[in-house]
Amino acid sequence: MKKMTLYQIKEAMAQVGAELNAQRDWISAHAADPETSIETIRAAKAKRDELGERFAELKEEHDRMEAETKQQMEAQPKPDEKTKKIEARAKFYRAALAQQVVPREVMALLGAVPAGDSTIGNGDNLLPVNVSNEIITEPMEINPMRQIEQVTNITNLEKPKLDFTLDDDDFVTDSETAKELAMDGDMVRFGRHKSKVKAQVSDTVYRGTTTNLVSTIENALRSGLAAKEKKVQFDANPASELAHMSFYSNSTGIRKVYGTTMLAAIMAAYADLPDMFAENARVVMRRIDYVNMISDLANGSAALWGKKPEDIIGIPVVFVDRAVKPIVGDFRYAQLNYDINTSYDTDKDVDKGLYKFVLTAWFDHQILLKSAFRIAEVGQDPNPADDEPTVVDVKTVAALPATDIKEGTVYVLTATDGDRAAGTMWIYANSDWIQYGA
Repeated sequence: MKKMTLYQIKEAMAQVGAELNAQRDWISAHAADPETSIETIRAAKAKRDELGERFAELKEEHDRMEAETKQQMEAQPKPDEKTKKIEARAKFYRAALAQQVVPREVMALLGAVPAGDSTIGNGDNLLPVNVSNEIITEPMEINPMRQIEQVTNITNLEKPKLDFTLDDDDFVTDSETAKELAMDGDMVRFGRHKSKVKAQVSDTVYRGTTTNLVSTIENALRSGLAAKEKKVQFDANPASELAHMSFYSNSTGIRKVYGTTMLAAIMAAYADLPDMFAENARVVMRRIDYVNMISDLANGSAALWGKKPEDIIGIPVVFVDRAVKPIVGDFRYAQLNYDINTSYDTDKDVDKGLYKFVLTAWFDHQILLKSAFRIAEVGQDPNPADDEPTVVDVKTVAALPATDIKEGTVYVLTATDGDRAAGTMWIYANSDWIQYGA
């Protein structure tokens, strides 16, 4: 269902509030009437209570959205201030590309420290703080991983693998996580790996409007950084110094979980996650793999195509074009950090009439806990556990079948089946139903 707007919620509150008041008035008028049966009064009171609950839910959502809208409006810069910043950025880019001294007041407005002291052309110029922060830390749709991972801009960052501890040493009930903490320690130290991104600007854009110049340069820089981020996050054959950044690197050591189909592998990977990671799990995969998977699952039916991916798989899906193998896990335990000392250089190709604005950034991507992730592999497990049933298919059913039970099929309940809760998964093995993933 489409999310209601604040205006629609106000209308709904008015309608439900009117019905609630009318119901209260009716009860008051008929409570003392001996001709009105007590059953009718009770039914009216039940209706009143239901309307009261609906009104309370609507009011809670209304207050939340209204506060959020107010906060967003207060956070937005005033039009004249925003215009000043765009103009200042344009002046900075024009001066830098033309290798001229950037005006002191422009550098001060953009957060350069010390303002206006840097020289042009030596390759050591620090990018103004405000420009650097927005280019690096603003969310970018072209790297969907930024929606689910932490992105920071801190020099010499050290991060604990877990955000909480208890008095005893055995608070981590997941043995895999406990072993990882014992072997590798409970702290992660982020390094500095250089990345250069070049934004090319034509002479016509350079001499054009301030908005076009700023958007051309900064969109190119953001796109370049996002492409680099995805490359190191999903590189199957990374250089040794970058291997720790990739989910697919053998040195990272993320467990692979197998299934005969992609859906079976994803379900098995999700079921294999410990509870502390499964609650916030996501699937990161390619869109083409999802389309092919749903095509096989739908088998000519159009019913599945209108559903959200999480309604079919059971957990939210994030599409990334470089995720050649689905990754299932809690992506709060992966983090991208940029060093704050971002610098720039400029050049011009006189033959082509192109200006080049070169951004040098240092960043690191760390998988804080490898035990928070699983890689879904299609195929047979080369080292299967003796007591682990092989999954060959996944089906959704309202109740577990009594006959025609297909071996190796995981049945996902859509309704309560006796003592078995809706949403649980079951597989028939060794002449008995076993809850899969329990």
